[in-house]
Amino acid sequence: MTQPPPRPGAAVILDAPRALSRAEDLCRFIDAGPMPQLAAAECARRLDEAGFSALREEDAWELEPGRGYYAIRSDTTVIAFRVGSAAPALAGFRVLGAHLDSPNLRVKPRGTSQSEGHRRLAVEVYGGVLLATWADRDLGLAGRVVLRDGDGLRSELVCIRRPIARIPNLAIHLSRNVNEEGLKLDKQRHLPPTIGLAGGQPVTEDEVRALVAREVGATAADVVDYDLGLFDVTPSVIGGVDGEFVFAPRLDNLGSSHAGLLALVESARGPVPAHSAMVALYDHEECGSSSTQGAGGPFLLDVLRRVATLHPAAGGCSPEESARALARSFLVSADMAHAVHPNHGELHEPGHRPQLNRGPVIKRNDNQRYATDGVTGARFTALCRAAGFEPQAFVTRTDLPCGSTIGPISAARAGIATVDVGNPMLSMHSVREMAGTYDHDLMVEALLRHFG
Repeated sequence: MTQPPPRPGAAVILDAPRALSRAEDLCRFIDAGPMPQLAAAECARRLDEAGFSALREEDAWELEPGRGYYAIRSDTTVIAFRVGSAAPALAGFRVLGAHLDSPNLRVKPRGTSQSEGHRRLAVEVYGGVLLATWADRDLGLAGRVVLRDGDGLRSELVCIRRPIARIPNLAIHLSRNVNEEGLKLDKQRHLPPTIGLAGGQPVTEDEVRALVAREVGATAADVVDYDLGLFDVTPSVIGGVDGEFVFAPRLDNLGSSHAGLLALVESARGPVPAHSAMVALYDHEECGSSSTQGAGGPFLLDVLRRVATLHPAAGGCSPEESARALARSFLVSADMAHAVHPNHGELHEPGHRPQLNRGPVIKRNDNQRYATDGVTGARFTALCRAAGFEPQAFVTRTDLPCGSTIGPISAARAGIATVDVGNPMLSMHSVREMAGTYDHDLMVEALLRHFG
């Protein structure tokens, strides 16, 4: 893609061609992962291509310094790591935590209904969806289908990229005050999208099963269950007059996930450091992380302990080995940050107004909604300066509630020093979001120094 040169002073740019290449790869990554199961599969594909070896949690592990490995839990959470040259008890871990899930509309177990001659999908709101943005969008369907397989079960991924569903807005003629009062959607009555006309025929619960079965070469009777969600089929793009923006769905938080994965893979091509490098890409952040594959679960701590005790240079499998490794470790929790809004600047704390394309943001909240403290913030600042730029800062206005991330959850669960950071963005939790083209490159460069 050919883009105009950036305006002088409009962005912090270390290497414009590299930044554009990474942003275009980010778009491909996002489009490959409309649901966590598909995002995890795309991570696995990239890790396989980079020479990382897949591990199963139920198997015995044998680890070799310098080699890369990964494990996937519940088809949705990926932990990848490169084993360092020294025992983790002596050198610790350098960890990046992010998440693969994003707010969307999920299909209910009995997924079809009928209204006024239309076939509709029954949907549940997943996470903090900005509901109005889902109206009048061309929607596809993706996720995981569980099928009968002889006497057992098997899972298949499905992704219907053609527009099969739509949530039609009510015409302004029937809602005269909508522009003054805002679009107000009742989650139960107004969100079910239409997927076709009933044609006078009754709608059955097998409709969704038949739809996804055709996509995987099975029959509706073969489909035992599913995990399915809707997504906007419009592709991710580089936008803006000078190509300074990324317009895409799920930037929160596939943007941070891609940056961490890319940095791990690129760092694995270099010399083997003493410490072990790790990326943990979770599911269920958007609904609280309390699951076996969420940050509140034991997956990260399980892998950290296994690597700490199975490293060839480890002194044994004692809890002492793991405790020493965790005490020497550092975790960067990367989740997208709020850029100052050009039309709503008053909602930001003075002096803490992150701008697009000015670099990653260190997020701070002394009530521990973010895990950053003075020491961990200074450590990430040093990484940014080593890469050639200064980080930005964000705190929520004192009179507004503060969001949170996996940072405090992971810090409490694993006992690792943690900093919360993220690239600035607009339209967070919209069906389509926007971020800065050059910020992505800056984050990758900072994380390369974290892992290297």
